[in-house]
Amino acid sequence: MGNLLTIFLLLLLGWFWLDSLRAREIAIGICQAACVQRDLQFLDQAVALHRLGLAWRAEGMRLRRVYRFDFSEEGLGRRNGYLVLRGLSLEELSFGLPDRTGDA
Repeated sequence: MGNLLTIFLLLLLGWFWLDSLRAREIAIGICQAACVQRDLQFLDQAVALHRLGLAWRAEGMRLRRVYRFDFSEEGLGRRNGYLVLRGLSLEELSFGLPDRTGDA
């Protein structure tokens, strides 16, 4: 019985590792596309996991990951943004910048 539990835990750990790699790749792709769309420079081509938790929704329980990333406007300075993935779907993306949709 102990061996079966050990195998199950190893399989669970392997699934979590692969799922985390896939989620990170998705987060990087979303950040790159969003930076291109807003004419920003995605710095370091990387995201960092900031928080990991569980989210309960109508479709069931999903892992909720919050990633931080750095970007730059016009190549000067460094700013922080974040992105939230629920499962492998985008829940929220924030650059902390005002929207460019209005005429100002």
